[in-house]
This record gives sequence, structure tokens and C-alpha cells, in this order.
Amino acid sequence: MLFNSPQFIFLFLPVTVGLFYTLALHSNFRAALAALVLCSVCFYGFWNPPYLLLLLMSIGINFHLGNRLQAQTDFSRKARALLWLGIAFNLGLIGYYKYANFFASALSDVSGYPLSLQTIILPLGISFFTFQQITWLVDTYRGNSKRFDLLEYTQFVTFFPQLIAGPIVHHHEMMPQFNRQNMLARIPENLSVGLTLFFLGLFKKVILADSIAVHATPVFAAAESGVVLTIHEAWIGALAYSLQLYFDFSGYSDMAIGLARLFGITLPMNFDSPYKASSIIDFWRRWHMTLSRFLRDYVYIPLGGSQRGSTRRYINVGLTMLLGGLWHGAGWTFVLWGGLHGAFLMVNHGWRSLKMRTLNTSVRMNQTNAQAPNGSARSARNASVFQNLLRTAGILSSHVLTLLAVVSAWVVFRAESLDAALSQLRSMFGMNGVVLPTQLQGILQTHAPQTLLEHVHFGGLFGNELFAPAGAVLWIALAGTIALAAPNAQQLLIQYQPVLENVRVINGISGRVRWSPDLPWCALISMVALYALLHLTSISEFLYFQF
Repeated sequence: MLFNSPQFIFLFLPVTVGLFYTLALHSNFRAALAALVLCSVCFYGFWNPPYLLLLLMSIGINFHLGNRLQAQTDFSRKARALLWLGIAFNLGLIGYYKYANFFASALSDVSGYPLSLQTIILPLGISFFTFQQITWLVDTYRGNSKRFDLLEYTQFVTFFPQLIAGPIVHHHEMMPQFNRQNMLARIPENLSVGLTLFFLGLFKKVILADSIAVHATPVFAAAESGVVLTIHEAWIGALAYSLQLYFDFSGYSDMAIGLARLFGITLPMNFDSPYKASSIIDFWRRWHMTLSRFLRDYVYIPLGGSQRGSTRRYINVGLTMLLGGLWHGAGWTFVLWGGLHGAFLMVNHGWRSLKMRTLNTSVRMNQTNAQAPNGSARSARNASVFQNLLRTAGILSSHVLTLLAVVSAWVVFRAESLDAALSQLRSMFGMNGVVLPTQLQGILQTHAPQTLLEHVHFGGLFGNELFAPAGAVLWIALAGTIALAAPNAQQLLIQYQPVLENVRVINGISGRVRWSPDLPWCALISMVALYALLHLTSISEFLYFQF
């Protein structure tokens, strides 16, 4: 069941909210929690009922291992064995359902021996609910978790707003919130904030992401079929997909946060205007923030982090991002995408280290010049103005370079094969030479000099009825402006603490736009909701449901 489906919006959601508050206010609160667990389980089972047994088995085994870990008094050999057993079980589930066919195919290519497995359907959300339980096992082993009963633990794992595609939550963030005092406080405020976030996210998904998707799909399909794209077609496809993924994931994140808030639960932030990032390091602090946190705390730091010298630090960064790429999907394109971002981060960290050393040298020189008797105030002012201009140019260029790296990597992420990705990247950067529409091939071969034709390729999407360049450019301009200039949903509702973290405050006119539960905002959000609901004609899956 999708958040953007009529069944969810008009049936499941009102029934679940109504049942929860009816039981919570007029009956036993524990019965309300049990009803919420039951609804969450039904939500998951709606997609593929047999895989509901897999989810429940995962919960039962992890709960049992966690209780066994809590019974240990120290970091004994038995405790370590229990922890590794739990990690192996969870990774084994992901490994079989998500990567078995991929590794079998890779082994077949290397060995030359044909290996094939039956088609394995990927269980929805398996990467998220297994990672979430791994964090609980590790924290339990470290003595950083309290004892919960089975109902509380099942609520933690199956809470439907974040069950399918995150955010990946920690038990210490969620478990203290599942109580009567928290969930039944400020009900009108929670309902209004939750519905506002939900409908803003629905608008992003239905109106922005799905509208831009139609301009990205034919470009990537053409590259996969062997068509050599023109430079503007390749860039339109890359930018369209970058914005489709942006608003698809941003919309889902807003909807998940809003749905949780309907029950008085505040989720961690998972998306913080990442295309406004000034570096790749900054990008990964804004994009899929809870996954970045998981990779940092449970992969990068256990590998040694930055505590074993700069060389080992760069190796750890590269390994962590390779695993992060593989987490997104079983394919070499995802591995390459993770490797690219690992390389970007290494360069970014190296550049920061070089800048820090250069800055320290510059500070010492300025201090020396300030003490010199012949220094003039005018030259100091001129130097200051020049430094400010350089700083502004540096900030702007860092934003542009970051976006260029991110968009280029998204091409690899989206492409069906490495050959298609490399072909589109070559077109984007002019490495495929001059590409002209195939309709001109006959005319030019008849009348143009042969020496000119040696530098010309014929291809592109001219005449493809699915590709509308003018419409694509308009959608890219509109969506790009929103992504780069507008406040995000958390910033709009900053006064009502929409997420667990402190929301980044922005300056300027957009920073003064704040949502409040008054009539004008109610009318605006109602129009946004109505417009999105009227466009629920074709339901598309969220992109991160694939991962």
C-alpha cells in the first residue's frame, strides 16, 4: 500500500487514526498501541502477505537475541557470539533476498560456469527494518538500551510511517515517545502539523516528481538501447532525473514525518535541502541523513574512522561509501555510484586539509604584515575587499561543483547498465563529438564533405513523441528553483518542532515564511492537497521503495 494511493489516503489512514484515538481516549492505552501495531502489520502485509511472515520472524528472532544480550553482564565471549549471530542473521536475510542473484551472476561471469537462481522477489523495506534492528542489537550489546516487552519492540520495528523506506530510527529516539502522556498531548496541533507535512509531501511526489519523471525516462531508455544522445538531451535527462529523485525522496520523507506526527510521534530528519550543499561532505549531511548516520556509526567508526591516520581514514571513507552504494541496489552501477561518492569525499577531505594549512599560513603572514611599520590602511582595505570577492566566488563555485558531481553520479545511479551510463556521461561532456538528429543523416551524407562527417554522429531523440525538450526545460527550471531557493517543509514548520533535530534556520525573505495554523495557511494547504488528490490518476511507487 503506497502513501500516494487512494486506498491509503481515504481508507487505511482515517481508519487507523480513528481507531487509535478512540481506544487511547476511551479505553486502555495499551490496547491503542496494540491496534496501531496490528494496523502497521496489515499495512505491510497488503503488499505481499507471505512476506509478512518474514517480517514477523525477523522481529521474533531479533527480540529473542536482544533479550539474551541484555541478560549478559559484560562484554563476554557469549555476548559477542550472540551479537554476531544477530548481525549474521540480519545480513543473511538482506544477502539472500537482495544480493543472491547479483553475486551468482558475478560469480558466473568470473568462473565461466553458468549459475542461475530462481527469481527472488525483494521484500519491501527489508533494508530498513533489518538495519534498524541491527542498531538495536549493537546498542544492546554496548549496554545502551533498556528492556522492552514484545509489543513495544514490535511497535518500534513496524511503525508504518517509517517501516518501508525509513528514516532508519534508533530505539532511544522512538521508544520514549510511545507513551500515553506524549502521544495524547497537543492532539489538535499534532493533527494539523501532521496533515500539513503529509500533503506538502504528496504534492512534491504527485505534481513535481511524477511530472518530471516523464522527461527523464525516455532519455535513459534511449541511452540503454544504444542511442547516442545529443549534449542537451543528455543534460535534460540527467537534470530531470536528479530533480525527480529529489522530490520523490523529499516528498516521501515529509509524508513519513507527517504521518508519524498524526500519532504524536516525532521522527528524525532525513532530508535537508541537499542540493543547497556547498560540498560533498555537506551533501551527505543533508541527503538520507539517517542512512549516513548509520554508515558513520556502525561501519565507518568501527573500521577505525579517522583515528588511525589520514591514509586509513580515506580507505575507511571509500569502503563505507562502496557499501552504501551496494546497499542501494544489487548492481555494478550502484557499486560505481558509491565508489564515485567515496572518491568525491576523499578529494573533499583532502581539499579541506589543504585549505586549513593554507589558511594557517595566511594568518601568520597577515599578523607579520600588520606588525610591519610601512603597512598602509588603504592597502589593507583593498586586500580585504579582494579577499571577500574571492570568498564569494569560492562559495559559488563550490556549490556549482558539488551539483555537477552529484548530477553526474546520479546518471550512473539511474542507468540500467554501465555502458549506458558511460555513453550518457560522454554526451553530457561533449566526448561523443557532434551528435545530430538521424533525420539529417541522408541529407548530410549526400551534400556535406566527408571530412566533416568524420566528426559527426547521428542519433538523439529528435522525433521521439515521448520526449518534449521545451516542457522538460520548463519543469527543470521550476523544480530547480524550488529545490535551490525555497525553504523546505521542516523550515516552514520550524516553530512546531517537526523533527527531532534542530532545523537549519535560513535568512532572507524565504526564511521569514513560516506556517501557522490559521485560516490563510489552512486555505493554502487545502488547495495544495486538493490539487494533488485530483492528480492521483496513475499511482507510481516511491523510488526508495526499491532499496
